[in-house]
Amino acid sequence: MSVVGRVVALWRYPVKSMAGERIEGVDVSWHGFAGDRRWAFIREGKARNGFPWLTIRERPELAHYRPRFADPARPDASATSVRTPAGRELDVAAPELVAELGHGVRVIRQHRGVFDTMPLSLLTTQTIAGLGRLVGTDLVPARFRPNLLVDAEGGRDFPEDAWVGRVLRIGGLRMRVDQRDRRCVVVTVDPVTLRRDPAILRAIARQRDARLGVYGSTVAPGRVAVGDKVELEP
Repeated sequence: MSVVGRVVALWRYPVKSMAGERIEGVDVSWHGFAGDRRWAFIREGKARNGFPWLTIRERPELAHYRPRFADPARPDASATSVRTPAGRELDVAAPELVAELGHGVRVIRQHRGVFDTMPLSLLTTQTIAGLGRLVGTDLVPARFRPNLLVDAEGGRDFPEDAWVGRVLRIGGLRMRVDQRDRRCVVVTVDPVTLRRDPAILRAIARQRDARLGVYGSTVAPGRVAVGDKVELEP
């Protein structure tokens, strides 16, 4: 196997489209990171829609709602609370939180996770830097909501594109890289200021075929941690 990089950051997102939780290590099952996207909010009248979720594209301020687990070591079995932008700490299913997010909104829990496409997302620091050069500004990884941020060997831009169809070994995890990640308007929202910058999505569409980073799935469950080598299997 060849070493193609090293993990420099990990995130999970207890509630779909709310702020991510930066972690040092996590168990990865067939359904992705433990605790990742186990909760989601559904828009009024959209339950039968192909994409019913309330997300940053409709409510950018969701990026400032911060979920956390009562027991971070057992996220799939512990209570989940959310700190609102106003500083209130509420249970994720509390009526006050649901009402704050909009009329008719409701919350669901999905033990297998609520994923747009696949349970694992990976991005490299080189890809963030390369896109930043295309748009002429510094970009932060949180804008793209990856699970794994990898610093790749070699220094070239967008290296993860070459891993599609291959298997990566990352710590105790074996991850198949299934496809490039097709991006939407969520990436136009700055997670800190909440300002929109359409130029970012335009650059991805024009220069990257609307894709940035990669999606993957679990081949063999295991634990990953910051600092783990990323190895490409033959």
